[in-house]
Amino acid sequence: MSDYIPMTETGYNKIRSEIERLENEEMPVVREKLAEARAEGDLKENAEYHGQRETLSMLTAKVNSLKSKLARASIVDETKLPKDQVAFGATVRVMDLDLDEEETFTLVGAGEEDYDEAKYPVTSPIGQGLMGKKVGDKVEIEVPKGSINFEVLEITYSH
Repeated sequence: MSDYIPMTETGYNKIRSEIERLENEEMPVVREKLAEARAEGDLKENAEYHGQRETLSMLTAKVNSLKSKLARASIVDETKLPKDQVAFGATVRVMDLDLDEEETFTLVGAGEEDYDEAKYPVTSPIGQGLMGKKVGDKVEIEVPKGSINFEVLEITYSH
């Protein structure tokens, strides 16, 4: 897998906004609660203190992870992508050959994924497996639960 993370400008801005929200809204509240808990005295048996430290640690890890995504971001110009094959931003209608059911996926960048809406990152196993495929192509994709077999039925783009 490559080092860069493809995303649209919208996805980039969404991640940047999330970092700002965490750093400017959530973390100051946790730091304040941590200071209050520290002021209560004995830290060895102070559950509030330890809980706030853990919360701050998790928030810091999340911010660092998001910053790492932005540092490796590659903004994709969707207008320059091929329209006859699966690429970034494509909505792909496939036939699941194992279940004999149609499914539709939209391949998006980091920050725009929404699995409930079938918006999968292009870096996901499904995204990687479908990239470059054309209508009529059959593909076997390895996923955590095994493998799935698709036939590409239709490729559309919103732009």
